[in-house]
Amino acid sequence: MPVNLETPAAASLLPVNGVLLGIAEANIKKPDRKDLLVMQLTPSSTVAGVFTQNRFCAAPVIVAREHLATGEGVRALVINTGNANAGTGEQGLAAARTVCAEVATLLECEPEQVLPFSTGVIMEPLPVEKIIAGLPQAVSNLKADNWFDAAHAIMTTDIVAKAVSRQIQIEGKTVTITGIAKGSGMIHPNMATMLGYIATDASVAQPLLQQMVKQASDASFNCITVDGDTSTNDALMLIATGASGVTITAANHAQLQAAVSEVAILLAQAIVRDGEGATKFMAITVEGGRDVAECKQIAYAVARSPLVKTAFFASDPNLGRILAAIGYAGVNDLDVQRLSLYLDDVLVAEHGGRAASYREEDGQRVMQQGDISVRVVLERGAASATVWTCDFSYDYVKINASYRS
Repeated sequence: MPVNLETPAAASLLPVNGVLLGIAEANIKKPDRKDLLVMQLTPSSTVAGVFTQNRFCAAPVIVAREHLATGEGVRALVINTGNANAGTGEQGLAAARTVCAEVATLLECEPEQVLPFSTGVIMEPLPVEKIIAGLPQAVSNLKADNWFDAAHAIMTTDIVAKAVSRQIQIEGKTVTITGIAKGSGMIHPNMATMLGYIATDASVAQPLLQQMVKQASDASFNCITVDGDTSTNDALMLIATGASGVTITAANHAQLQAAVSEVAILLAQAIVRDGEGATKFMAITVEGGRDVAECKQIAYAVARSPLVKTAFFASDPNLGRILAAIGYAGVNDLDVQRLSLYLDDVLVAEHGGRAASYREEDGQRVMQQGDISVRVVLERGAASATVWTCDFSYDYVKINASYRS
């Protein structure tokens, strides 16, 4: 079960003026489940995004990038689960474009104003006919307060839907931010490691919006790992409709940036808490580094180590595995004699070995918790970074061994 994570209450998810959402059951992979989402945007909207850096990126990623680059103005997003439309070659590109054209016809806009997204099984042909058949149902129930169903419609192996809303005051006016995300496995950065959609009713020019989504993703989705595998389909989109009447500029964007980043961080942490088979949520913090890059490098070495992750699953304080991961992280001039390792408030290692004060029962007490912090102090600078991860359980193997069945 997810680690200290519950399905958000539908009433807590605030409509964003200028965004309508419609869902359908298109039977893409399994019957009787929400698996198709259409988001319609007001013409004043601007959209920015970051995408996977996996070289085998999916057809919808390619098409969405192309459509964004036209500068036509995005009027709709269409998302399907159950099929990734990745590793599908020219046929996959044609399928993604066909879906965009069908959405454009239904919403009376241009195909280049539609961005497609897919998630699910890789290297299987996209069932275009099922998606086209389901689109009228999705369009017919477009409404502003559909975020709860939308969060469910983009799930794959997720157990819990992931959605967050926040409201802030800017220039005496209320600005709303609501976001949804999906992700549970094949989670590791090189961009965003999932599908995520965050919308605000502020007005933000596209170049500034692009800076904001990049900053938000670097603070959140680029700080998580479940299994070390970067997906072919990752995308994080930031939408600004302008319907609140608040205009954001480079001079006053800090407050909105903080709120968008907060929503992104909460969604990213929810993905880790709902990691496939997860029973523990771990925050790996490396501090006292020369720069953020080396802190992240060490944090990720610990966070993606199968030996570390299985030890946490077993609540077994086999903590020498953490030292080994730090040692092979690739920081070649690291002085391990100056390094300290903490498990929550428990000092585990210092001066190159086990701390004199450390008792195994203290380590085991911490490892039995659902939420655990690991802190590595390098004593070589002022930089720090935190990465969030989960354990490896028997269920992770079961889920992924039978993913297509």
